Amino acid sequence: MGTVHRLIEEKGRQGALELCPLDRQEIDTAAAYLADEDTSIGYLYSGWCQAALPHRRLPDSKGWQVQSGPVTLIVEPGMRPGRANEPVAVGVPYGSRARLILIYLQSEAIRTKSREVELGRSMRMWLGRLGIPIGGDSVAAVREQADRISRCHMTFQIARGRGFGLFKQNIVENALFVSEDDDQAALFVNTALLSEAFFAQLQKHPVPLEEAAIRQLSNNSMGLDIYAWLVYRLHSLSGPTTVPWRAMMQQFGGGYTQMKHFKPRFLANLKLALAVYPDARVELDESPGLVLHPSRPPVAKLAGRPAC
Repeated sequence: MGTVHRLIEEKGRQGALELCPLDRQEIDTAAAYLADEDTSIGYLYSGWCQAALPHRRLPDSKGWQVQSGPVTLIVEPGMRPGRANEPVAVGVPYGSRARLILIYLQSEAIRTKSREVELGRSMRMWLGRLGIPIGGDSVAAVREQADRISRCHMTFQIARGRGFGLFKQNIVENALFVSEDDDQAALFVNTALLSEAFFAQLQKHPVPLEEAAIRQLSNNSMGLDIYAWLVYRLHSLSGPTTVPWRAMMQQFGGGYTQMKHFKPRFLANLKLALAVYPDARVELDESPGLVLHPSRPPVAKLAGRPAC
C-alpha cells in the first residue's frame, strides 16, 4: 500500500491533507477510492492497455497511430452518408468518453459472454454509476463517441520475433441506430455487435480493472490510460524494469512535441493513477524514466495470467 493510502487510513482524509505534502487532488482521489465500497469489475482487451486512442479531437479525416513496445495501433476514421452522394468522415474516437464506452462494451461482452451489447439505457445507467451526468452536453458527447467507435476501423500490429502479426477488424461489426427525438442528427447507437475477431481476442486476453478506480479517473483520459497500462504491466514483471521517458512519450504523449511539456502532465496523471492502485510499485528516476516493480494486480483473477 502506498504512503498516501496508509496515511489516509491512519489519519483520515483531513489528517492526510494537513500532514502530507502531496497534491490535494492526489489525496482526494486516493481517499475517494478507499471509501468506495463498489467491488464491480470492468474489462479491457490487453491491446488497449498498451496503445490507446488520442486524448484530443483530430481532424475528422485524419487517422491515428500509436506504438508501445511490440504493439502498434492504427485507427482509421469511418464514414457516414452525406449530401450529394458524398460520404462524410466521422472522425477517430477520442477522450475519456470514448475510453469509457470501450470499457463498457468489453465489460458487458465478458459479463454476458455475448458479442451483442446494449448501448442505450444500460450504458447510461453504467455511466451514471461512474458519476457521469446523463443529460445535456454529456449525452451529446457520449452519442458522438459511440458513433465514432461504431464506424471506425482499427489495426493492432504485434511484433513477433523478426516478423509481426496483424489483428485488423472493426471494433463493432453491426450496430442499430435509433432516433431519440425524431431528429436524424440525434441518432444514437442503441445496440452494437462486436466483431467476431475482436471478441475472440478479448476473451483470450481480458484485463480486469476495478470500477472504483475507473470512477475516480472517469474524466481523465491520460489517467485512465496510465492506470490500465500499470494494471497490465506490473503483474507480469519478473524484476525491476526501467521504461525510458521517450518510450512513455511515444505511448502516452500523442499531441506533444516536446518532453518539457509532456513530462509534467504525465507525472500529474501518474500520481492519480497510483492513487487508485495502492499496490503498484513504481519509482521515478529523473534520468532514464520510470522503474516498474512486480506488483500485485488490483483484481485477483489477473494474477498468474500471462502477458500477450
